[in-house]
Amino acid sequence: MISICIFARIPNDLIMDLFEKLRQNRGPLGQHAKDAHGYFTFPKLEGEIASKMQFRGKEVLTWSINNYLGLSNHPEVREVDAQAAKDWGLGYPMGSRMMSGNTDLHEELERGLSDYVQKEDTILLNFGYQGMLSAIDALVDRKDVIVYDSECHACIIDGVRLHQGKRFVFPHNDMENLEKQLGRAEKITAETGGGILVISEGVFGMSGDLGDLKGISELKKKFSFRIFVDDAHGIGTMGAEGRGAGEELGCQDEIDVYFGTFAKSFASVGAFISSTEDIVEYLRYNMRSQIFAKSLPMPLVVGAIKRLEIMRRGTVQKDKLWTIANALQSGLKEAGFELGNTQSAVTPVYLSGGVGEATNLTFDLRENYNIFCSIVTYPVVPKGVILLRLIPTAVHSLDEVELTIKSFSEIKEKLANGEYISEEIANI
Repeated sequence: MISICIFARIPNDLIMDLFEKLRQNRGPLGQHAKDAHGYFTFPKLEGEIASKMQFRGKEVLTWSINNYLGLSNHPEVREVDAQAAKDWGLGYPMGSRMMSGNTDLHEELERGLSDYVQKEDTILLNFGYQGMLSAIDALVDRKDVIVYDSECHACIIDGVRLHQGKRFVFPHNDMENLEKQLGRAEKITAETGGGILVISEGVFGMSGDLGDLKGISELKKKFSFRIFVDDAHGIGTMGAEGRGAGEELGCQDEIDVYFGTFAKSFASVGAFISSTEDIVEYLRYNMRSQIFAKSLPMPLVVGAIKRLEIMRRGTVQKDKLWTIANALQSGLKEAGFELGNTQSAVTPVYLSGGVGEATNLTFDLRENYNIFCSIVTYPVVPKGVILLRLIPTAVHSLDEVELTIKSFSEIKEKLANGEYISEEIANI
């Protein structure tokens, strides 16, 4: 007996075309693209990276560049960057580190970074975001459990999404809740034979507060787990010697896997992960984003070596940064602004209003006060909240701080008087 299965074809009008679906649902940020693109989103800051740059043909005081230590235009850095590009070009080395892209200078940089962050070994990453995502993927399997802070960066969230095992989130810096989640995790791993990875950040880049790394470390006395810390904003800016949030909080030794980036204090591209020698070796042979992707180009490696040398030479740049950051934050607080719980150079200014008010306010700041800073609205922050995010650097001046505080005080008054009220994004 022959059995024949006949499948009736579904009418075309019942099937959504993929591209049509995307056209209809542009996403939480993309829905504003037509109105915001080129001004509020994807703006073009031009000229030398400095406290003042060019925006749409005019000079603006810029508080939106993560050039914390001012190294992007440090004379020694510019000289080394230029010479390295001349000596090596942008192509060398070709291939991944594992296949053909390893060099003595890559290994020299790794040794220097290991010494700086006080870990046994380090692996360079060609890109921070994908490196973090890939590291999480490599460190855990389906038997393991991830427990992570609710305000972790998007790269961590994406890494967690790859995880095929259980994952639990705890409210930001809530150690009591973290303890509960660790209890749940232990019950699972007792059955699966897996381990537990807790992920937090050194400095949370939006709010500026520090991860409760001390509190997390204390929980090691009750539970068995490993700590993975993203210290992108902490490396170079926190701690007596600039070694990051772990040094600042006195618990660097408790951080089992340490992530730092070159995109901020180092003013470059790339990143690194530091840990014990055996774990770094494991990552070196199991991180798919590094095994199957091109090695960090030589000019970036040579440039990072020089930047690290300057950072280890002394704290001149870090001290300048904190002179500006302290003046900016104390001045804004005295003027009545809410800065949340920032403990770092990241300076969030919280105001009340909708998207329309936020864009009108930002337009006024840029066009009439010549001040450029990042604007953050829903869905990144709750509805009704406007976040103006200021990033002080070592190359800002106290006069620029004073001007900014004066300007912010004026726009705050305008906001209170209803001058920015609108249901629509500002007309640019």
